[in-house]
Amino acid sequence: MGLERVDYDRTQHAGYAKGRRLLPSSRRNWMRAFRDLAGDRRISRIADVGSGTGRFAPVLADAFGAEVVGVEPSARMREVAHVESSHPLVTYVEGSAEDLPLDDAGVDLALMFLVWHHVPDRPAAARELARVLAPGARLLIATTLADRLKDLLLYRYFPRSRDIDMELFPTLGETVGVFAAAGFAHAGLLEVHHRSADSLREYTERQRMRALSVYEHLTDEEYRDGLAALEADAAEETVSRPVEAECDLLAFTRL
Repeated sequence: MGLERVDYDRTQHAGYAKGRRLLPSSRRNWMRAFRDLAGDRRISRIADVGSGTGRFAPVLADAFGAEVVGVEPSARMREVAHVESSHPLVTYVEGSAEDLPLDDAGVDLALMFLVWHHVPDRPAAARELARVLAPGARLLIATTLADRLKDLLLYRYFPRSRDIDMELFPTLGETVGVFAAAGFAHAGLLEVHHRSADSLREYTERQRMRALSVYEHLTDEEYRDGLAALEADAAEETVSRPVEAECDLLAFTRL
């Protein structure tokens, strides 16, 4: 298929914060999962790698009482983060997973939330993450896995998005292998219950913002047809139906 990389400076940044806003129940579920997999070491500095518009950085700062460095390559996404996700313990800086502006062994916990599939050179990124994480520190990766695809509502309205995800995302074994080669041990896998909308109507409003990167790989016709079908079903909704899914969260320990 030869999918092109998504340019967040050109697209996505405008509607991302609103379209991907965390609901309170999902925020609680993710924070509980992060704490469960963070390990026993004292956490004073966290790297939010691929922090985007800052969905998680302030929440991480509050949950762990730690300094958070949000590393994000997109200038436009960082601009939004500075405005909408500011926090006294959070700093947003330019960088990428393969080139982190962080000291050796200076990070006690790192998070990559739906970022791993965007990384062009995954082995290089794994080595760089190993450099900045202290020995015994944990890396958490929330990601789709090609061999563990869920039955997402998105696939019903935009069918080719499933094929795109199959191409974009690595398997569990591939992911574990990349990190093992860089000096990590696989420390756990949790399924986290994520609610993306409280109703089909709300879900439809979010999809109008085109805040999912998979839409960049669909044709305009595919997007319009899927959205039209979604809008028709949402218009007939009489009882609110939450849109929910189980999401995979991987943990690795820096050896």
